[in-house]
Amino acid sequence: MSDVLVLYYSQSGSTAEMARTIARGVEEVKGMQARLRTVPAVSTVCEASAPPVPENGAPYAELQDLQECSGLILGSPTHFGNMAASLKHFIDGTGSLWMSGAMINKPAAVFTSTASMHGGQESTLLSMLLPLMHHGMVLMGLPYSEAALHKTITGGTPYGASRLNSGSAPLDDDEKTLCLALGRRVAEAARKLQAD
Repeated sequence: MSDVLVLYYSQSGSTAEMARTIARGVEEVKGMQARLRTVPAVSTVCEASAPPVPENGAPYAELQDLQECSGLILGSPTHFGNMAASLKHFIDGTGSLWMSGAMINKPAAVFTSTASMHGGQESTLLSMLLPLMHHGMVLMGLPYSEAALHKTITGGTPYGASRLNSGSAPLDDDEKTLCLALGRRVAEAARKLQAD
């Protein structure tokens, strides 16, 4: 089995729900499995530190997870039109992987959740794609052949899966369809690239 790393940061659980749905899409592809990982919160207080193991949910990511994966799907809530500082902090620590070229030619995609319709979903997705480009990854989005992309009124873009999280509502049908499609798309690409 080959792993697609679904790496995310989530505060309220909305982005985590997307991550789990994307992971199900990955695992719909024969021979592929999802590796769910998260990152600890960062703090403006220097003395604060996260526990070495999260109290619940996915384990914290390590650089080894990135080295071992055959594809990466990166997710973050939207914070002022950008990825969350916690995820950016982790990505900023991947310089050794950049130096070694460990991520070159692996397929990658992104996803986000935001609390308002015009909260910066697309700019957040684009901000997450930039470091992946520097790593030499093969970037993937959602093509308009995905019917849900034409009719969604809450989330979903060609840049990656997104959702409008109004409170604690679960993913709507279109958001769920697009999350599953993104997971399948990256897993299929990873499988084909490994076969070459």
